[in-house]
Order: sequence, then structure tokens, then C-alpha cells
Amino acid sequence: MLELNFQLAMRISLYLASSFSLGSALSYKRLTKRSSETQVHCKSANPEKFMALPVTNYDELRRNTKSMKHKMELFLMRSQRDFCNALAEHEPEANWRVDKWDRKSGGGGISCVMHEGKVLEKAGVNISVVHGVLPEKAVESMNSRGKQIAKAPAPFFACGISSVIHPRNPYVPTIHFNYRYFEVDDGNGNILSWFGGGTDLTPYYLNEEDAVFFHQMLKGALKKHGSDLYRRFKQWCDTYFYLPHRGETRGVGGIFFDDMNLSDADETFALIKDCADATIKSYIPMVDKHKNAGYGLAERNWQLLRRGRYVEFNLIYDRGTQFGLRTPDARIESILMSLPGTAKWEYMHEVKKGSEEEKLMDVLKNPVDWVPLD
Repeated sequence: MLELNFQLAMRISLYLASSFSLGSALSYKRLTKRSSETQVHCKSANPEKFMALPVTNYDELRRNTKSMKHKMELFLMRSQRDFCNALAEHEPEANWRVDKWDRKSGGGGISCVMHEGKVLEKAGVNISVVHGVLPEKAVESMNSRGKQIAKAPAPFFACGISSVIHPRNPYVPTIHFNYRYFEVDDGNGNILSWFGGGTDLTPYYLNEEDAVFFHQMLKGALKKHGSDLYRRFKQWCDTYFYLPHRGETRGVGGIFFDDMNLSDADETFALIKDCADATIKSYIPMVDKHKNAGYGLAERNWQLLRRGRYVEFNLIYDRGTQFGLRTPDARIESILMSLPGTAKWEYMHEVKKGSEEEKLMDVLKNPVDWVPLD
């Protein structure tokens, strides 16, 4: 199960500061005009065409090239931009919204959100870059997990990108991903740091070719960093994204890891970048492949029922959501952005024997190794 090493710190990055959405280079001017909180009016102010200006001053980010927190923030900004651009290829006329917001306790974030598109019913890509101090109870919690923080309150920094895409067509799967970084002053003049993240695919109708392709891309991204990482992260994902009251996984898995450092921070940072790149390159072809597939009311009804399971997991079991809802200064709109706009619960619903719906359920109740683990 997902370790809670960072509970009272790392999740601030993901859930205090996130909000999900999309945008594109093509729709960039429209995006900035529609958001009352985003103030970007000229190319010189935003040379890399980010969805909004970074939380940290751009010139400062560029000057401090050896600072991991600055390298990570630039990576998050570029990932948000690139994923939004790729998704916008399928929603050129969507009603995108970009909100740049401040966190009262320190830092802020950029939320890109889209509702009611022709292809993407609800989608989001969020960035958070927050800082502050961990109170004594948070430090005690982290030390109980093996950390060595000598003093409280302890200054911390956390940043992350988090995205959930809920497509309209039942044959296009939902995807979730997040990648994050956390550092804290241990009180003895040292900075302790960790990385975390992952991605999982949640189809409504099983397409084995898609599942294999998704896992092949992730395995390929991890292979250069360690021969056993895919096996470990895949199994971790199957364990975490599981609904015990239903006896089923949320989807066909992916990868998940937390409290991570390889030989050094730069090596782990390279792993994060490779995984994020693989996530985008694996998902966009699925959208293109299935977005025009025909479907009827029965398929739509099944999609809404499966979305209900997504809501159950996020509200009952997802530790980041739970922590975010209990955290002072939490941005609730960001925390709950992962939920679909429409879902359904039906009393005593049963799938038909031999149906495509049963084919999916078999996999959810018995996770599959889509590619060789070793």
C-alpha cells in the first residue's frame, strides 16, 4: 500500500494546490482572456508559452539551474503545457479555463479545466508549487516513518502536477497521472527530499491492445533506470488503486511509487521526466483511436456506473483526497476536480454473462500482467 511518509507535507503539493484542466498553444490567447486570475498579455512575459506565468518568477527559475525545486517547477510547467496542447488537438473549440491562484500559507498553483467538450467531457491538468512550515505533529508523523527531522516547525517545499481526463466516448479510457517532489529542512542544515508519482488507466470497455501498449510504454521508460522498477511500481499500483468493498481494482493498472530516490536526485528527476513523457505518448493515441467509435445508451449507462466506482475510490480510499479535505487553506475545487461531472449508481446492477462488460470485470477482479514483469 501507498506509504504515508509524506502525509502532512507531500500531499500539500498535490491536493492543496491542484486543479485539473487543459489548454493549448492554439487556444492560448483565448485561455488567458477567459481566466480572470491569469495575467499574461505578451510573449516576452511568457517565453515558453506556459498556460500561465509560473508561481516562481521565471527569471529566477532559469538562473538557479542547480536547484532541484526550480528544475522540477519548470518541468511541471512544460508538462502541463505539452499535455494541454496534445489534448487540445481533439478539442479546438472547447471552453477552456485557466486559473492561477495563490495559497495563503505560501505558494500557489495553476489549474487548467475544461467541461463539456465533444471528446473530453471533463478534464484537467493542475500544478501546485507550495511552501511553508510543517507543524510539530507533521514532523512527528514523518519521523515515525523513518525520517530524521530534528526540529519543528520545519520549512518545506512541495510541487506536483496532477491530471484526470474523463472522456465522453465510453470506448476512450479515463486516465490519471501525477508526479511530484518534496523537500524539507531537517533542522541540522540538511535538505531531505523525495519524489513520487504514477499513472493508471481506467477503461470502460477492455481493449487489450491499449492495455499492453500503455504498460509497454511505462516499462520502457523505467527500464533505463532499473531492471526491477516496472515490476515494483506496477504491483504497487495494483495494490493502491483497489476498492476492497467491491473486490476490484479501479482499472487496468499502471505504475505508482512514493518516497522515492534512486542513486541521486538528478537520476530520480530523469525517471520522473521519462515517465511523464511516456504517459502522454501512450494516452493521446488512445483518444485518437476511439473518440469516434459508435456507442448507444447501454454503453453510456455502463460508463456512468463505472464512473461511480471512480468516485467511490477517490472519496473513500484516496489518501491525498482525504488529507486535502482536512487541511487548512485547502483549495477544495482543486481537490475534487478529479471527480467526473456525471456518474451513476444502480441498485444491484449485474453484468450479463459473456458480455463485454463481464470481460472488463474479470480483469478488474483478477489483475493482469499485461507485459512481462522482468
